[in-house]
Amino acid sequence: MDKHIDLLVNRYPVLESTRQDIKNAYIVLEECYKSKGKLLVAGNGGSTADAEHIVGELMKGFKLARKLDSSMQQKLIEQDEKLGQVLADNLQGALPAIALDGHPALTTAYMNDCEPLLCFAQQVNGYGNKEDVFVGISTSGNSKNILYAAVTAKAKGMKVVGLTGEKESKLSEIADVCIRVPQTETYMVQELHLPVYHCLCLMLEDRFFGGEQL
Repeated sequence: MDKHIDLLVNRYPVLESTRQDIKNAYIVLEECYKSKGKLLVAGNGGSTADAEHIVGELMKGFKLARKLDSSMQQKLIEQDEKLGQVLADNLQGALPAIALDGHPALTTAYMNDCEPLLCFAQQVNGYGNKEDVFVGISTSGNSKNILYAAVTAKAKGMKVVGLTGEKESKLSEIADVCIRVPQTETYMVQELHLPVYHCLCLMLEDRFFGGEQL
């Protein structure tokens, strides 16, 4: 764990103040995946792009190849020798994660029929289980749709990880762990969010696919 955070802080010294919160967030995420849970991730605007980025790093290889274990490869080949061999050679291990900004049929129907600010909360209600984690990204920490989703997650027994700017916020109050990067200007906050979540994704990949016992 420390080697990744040390590298992060060496490259971005301003993030020294977030060291312990990054460790705490990692522990929450590791426990989620050890319990066969998944991440539900949401944000607005540029933070939507960050949510999708996080999912991309978790659902396929980031730095490591993540080859399937031999047992799964064999099961694929047993299902169909030709197709299964292609799958066995190319599929990668995944850490389940869903970005809640997609699903346009669901979200537009919900916005039209119900309360638009509750779109993320509705998906947390539908997808979320107690072993899962909701990751809410909000530069201000006060985005209402993120807060509604966070409250829903807590009500379902899920853990909540916040990724915000440096000011205390409603999300930092609700979240089990909130990583508050030391900036207040939106684009500057977002510039620091990326290396933070890259660090978390690297640690998770090492833990579950690199044979590293943390």
